[in-house]
Amino acid sequence: MPSIGSEPVDQVVGFSNLPNQYHRKSVKKGFEFTLMVVGESGLGKSTLISSLFRKEELGQNQTPPVAKKIPETVQIQTKSVLIEEKSVKLRLTVVDTPGFGDMLDNTDCYKAISKYIDERFEQYLRDESGLNRRNITDTRVHCCFYFINPSCHGLRPLDVEFMKNLCNKVNIVPVIAKSDTLTKSEVATMKRQLLQEIEEHHIRIYSIPDAESDEDEEYITQNKELQSSMPFAVVGSTVEVESRGRMVRGRKYPWGVVELDNPDHCDFRKLQAMIITHMQDMQEVTHDVHYESFRAKKLSQPNNDPLYQSSCRGRHVEKHKGTVLDTGEGSSKYAVAHSPGFPGGPEDDPQFVMTAKPKVNKKFSQDEKKLAEKDKMLVEKENELKRMQEKLAKMQQEVEDAKKSTSSLASVGSGSNSSSVLVPAPPSSAPPPIPNTKPMGSGYSSSINYTSSFNRTGLVGGTTSSAMGKTVPK
Repeated sequence: MPSIGSEPVDQVVGFSNLPNQYHRKSVKKGFEFTLMVVGESGLGKSTLISSLFRKEELGQNQTPPVAKKIPETVQIQTKSVLIEEKSVKLRLTVVDTPGFGDMLDNTDCYKAISKYIDERFEQYLRDESGLNRRNITDTRVHCCFYFINPSCHGLRPLDVEFMKNLCNKVNIVPVIAKSDTLTKSEVATMKRQLLQEIEEHHIRIYSIPDAESDEDEEYITQNKELQSSMPFAVVGSTVEVESRGRMVRGRKYPWGVVELDNPDHCDFRKLQAMIITHMQDMQEVTHDVHYESFRAKKLSQPNNDPLYQSSCRGRHVEKHKGTVLDTGEGSSKYAVAHSPGFPGGPEDDPQFVMTAKPKVNKKFSQDEKKLAEKDKMLVEKENELKRMQEKLAKMQQEVEDAKKSTSSLASVGSGSNSSSVLVPAPPSSAPPPIPNTKPMGSGYSSSINYTSSFNRTGLVGGTTSSAMGKTVPK
């Protein structure tokens, strides 16, 4: 009898093969991971990344001339490489931050890095809220290696400032750079000092999750070693040297050779194991914790609809007339479509001008031009509808005035049916007429009539009124 695994076919349903389907689909699609390295120059950041993934092109940085070695601002440089191992593809993106900590005044130098992380979150939010969500490229930063100078024997104010401001945006993994300059006892002392200061400043670094109880014993032991090795003391090298009759990756000194793959020399293998075994967990923490926090904060602010902002990006919209002025993406400011009744209009937000990062020497794409034309048509239709509403209101007011005049004329006509016309007397110097106080009887009008020279002159045709208000034929 055929079987699935070790069970007969008639005793299983077959959903135990679902992980295999997910595995095949994931292998076919490939994986993406973005790693950021932060630290001052000369700590071996690029060399370590090249050693971890065995890709020398990740560490090929051109040495700038002396005149350009003093940075003015922190720069952001990205490199992407496709790594394939046993038919499994990994798109690795390394984000380097040259200039960090190299200036005379390093105050707020973390802001450029924080802005870059927020921009990646915002880009993912726009892609996620768009129409085509099937092919979204994840460029969010999943992990950040923060390199600590081994000569400081602790955290500097710059280190504290950076980690406190970015620990809620990215998974920070502290790394002691060039640990071969320290002895084993100095490395252990520095690790305890760093963990104590991190706890005192309430800094949240990436926490390696505990292994499940149903995992094998080897994995549980390895996971505990990784947890106890934080922060990692590493050495990087892409050169193979001879040690004890064999070629190894390491650094050769007059007193001996430091081997990268030797756990007694450094934590290089532990850091590499942490990246590989917990890569998926870091992606999940980035999406479920850091990105969700950014998304909730962004959507809770007014006028922060991603689709609405993307439609208004790179264009000027006139506030009152609603005319779209297509100025391209080179403009440094753009206005939100503010018109009465429009979401985010002047009733909601009087501050209608928003600043945007200038982009020079770039033209609108075809999609953006079509979007601008559609926005222009919508604004014109909205203005036309507004004019029609004003005309309709004006016509309704004229109809109401006509109804009022018609009703007043009808009331006057009904009074003339009793063969009596009441006309108010014009103003004169004569004393006011005395109303008729005689009780009403037969032959008297039901209304009080005032006598005046105007009545008796016969200017009102048909009848004339006497002094007592009695109606007599003319």
